[in-house]
Amino acid sequence: MPIRVHAVDRPNLPPLVMPERFRQDIKYFVANPGEPGVPPLGAGEFWVRLEEARSTLDEGAIRVVSPLDSDNRTEIELSEDLERWLQWMVDNEIQHMRLQ
Repeated sequence: MPIRVHAVDRPNLPPLVMPERFRQDIKYFVANPGEPGVPPLGAGEFWVRLEEARSTLDEGAIRVVSPLDSDNRTEIELSEDLERWLQWMVDNEIQHMRLQ
């Protein structure tokens, strides 16, 4: 079942449709609640810093730290869906989103 990504601060913007897998993938990008600049979030809401979205889009990959060995990092190339989502964020200057 597809997921709809809604821009919380831009209710007139049509949602972006993403595959179900996006529920897991978004976790690589979100800022942690309580970090400076991150507002209180409701259920199903996420905050992704716009400057990090731009940087990741430019690089075309994300860096993942192994939970078993924090000294080693791996780069994972962005999928077409993740590139499309990041581009949607950057083009529309979105940081606060809700998944449905």
